[in-house]
Amino acid sequence: MLNHPLSRRSALKTMLMASAAAAAPRFSFGYALKPSPIRLGIASYTFRNFKPPQLIDYMHQLKTPYLNLKDVHLPMTPPDAAPKQAAEYRAAGLTLTAAGTIYFPKDEDEDIRQKFEYVKSAGIPMIVGSPSHEALGRVESFVKKYDIKLAIHNHGPEDKEWPSPHDILKLIGKMDKRMGCCVDVGHAMRAGDDIPATLREVGPRLLAMHIKDLADPKSKESQVAVGEGVMPVRKIFETLVELKYPGVVDLEYEIHGDDPMPGVMKSFASMRKTLAEMGYSA
Repeated sequence: MLNHPLSRRSALKTMLMASAAAAAPRFSFGYALKPSPIRLGIASYTFRNFKPPQLIDYMHQLKTPYLNLKDVHLPMTPPDAAPKQAAEYRAAGLTLTAAGTIYFPKDEDEDIRQKFEYVKSAGIPMIVGSPSHEALGRVESFVKKYDIKLAIHNHGPEDKEWPSPHDILKLIGKMDKRMGCCVDVGHAMRAGDDIPATLREVGPRLLAMHIKDLADPKSKESQVAVGEGVMPVRKIFETLVELKYPGVVDLEYEIHGDDPMPGVMKSFASMRKTLAEMGYSA
């Protein structure tokens, strides 16, 4: 029968329809993905051993515009250096979400003022910072004066000021709403936090996030690419969606400083895969 033209045509049509049906779920799934409510970015400390032009190239390779700048990539001096460098990043299509981590060890106006002026001159809306307990009240006064948010970064058990987001919340609870947390999930895990529960507790004070992964939840030296360790990445993302977190999830990849890109690419691929499994395109 297949020698008959109509029979051959029918068989071919059946085969094509079967092929299309097999492909349809994947095709439809791709089109069913919603825009992700979670924005993935980079903490530029990840690329601390590289100059700004290479950082820009890496950001383009990663296909993300969101950048939390460390001073190695946004110089504090001379005074006109920061706005010029910030303009170069923006001209390359990047969005400058935060500056830091910036430290405020002194409870002194001049020390604090020059750092706020630096961030203001670059047109950046938020500082990821670490003020001393003594300087905290004075820093809050500059947050109000400059209308620049301060997201305090926790640094784990060895940090005597801010080991965990819980320690931050204890002192900022009655402060201006522009005072909040940059939750570093790796350091928080080492401090013994249940990360999704901690994020819920931080709630509206969650201004920024640094993500990383650990093979050993107690070991700083065990950092691996995101998705290769014990960090509950999907639960974290689900919690952020639940909280309607408006900020950026910045990868801070602290290992392999001279060749971070392979691990960074793995981390972004893993996070984007997780978001896709949640029904989101990133």
